[in-house]
Amino acid sequence: MALADCKMINIPRITDPRGNLSFIESGPAFPFSLKRVYYLYDVPGGSERGGHAHKRLKQFLIAMSGSFDVHLDDGKDEKTFHLNRPYFGLYVCPMTWRRIDNFSSGSVCMVVASARYDEDDYVRDYSDFMSLRWSKGLAPGASFRPNSSRSRQRVPLQKA
Repeated sequence: MALADCKMINIPRITDPRGNLSFIESGPAFPFSLKRVYYLYDVPGGSERGGHAHKRLKQFLIAMSGSFDVHLDDGKDEKTFHLNRPYFGLYVCPMTWRRIDNFSSGSVCMVVASARYDEDDYVRDYSDFMSLRWSKGLAPGASFRPNSSRSRQRVPLQKA
């Protein structure tokens, strides 16, 4: 999978003067079948989460409260997404390195996953990630370039 396959997805939103409601359901509008949900919270200022990739797992990240940045890297290109609304989520493809930082005070990152926890699915060392990416031909026609010359893109804030 390429970084271009990772994307922001609108979550249905029902507005009501008593409070809004959003929902996620497995089906044609969602990129995978839901198997697990977990969330990150009380992240100390300046801390970073992630710093790994998954071999097969698909994930969907949502800023339930507050905001944070998600940095994605497919071994060729990098892209940063700023999540700050509970009705937008970020689909993260398998074999995509991710880091999450810049957590605002009180932020909550909910993660919907395509499978249950499996330590064997994690790639926790970046050089191992790069070896797996290139040995399996997951970036066809490309050659590794150092970080300084890799393509980088920042995705702007979503409007409410």
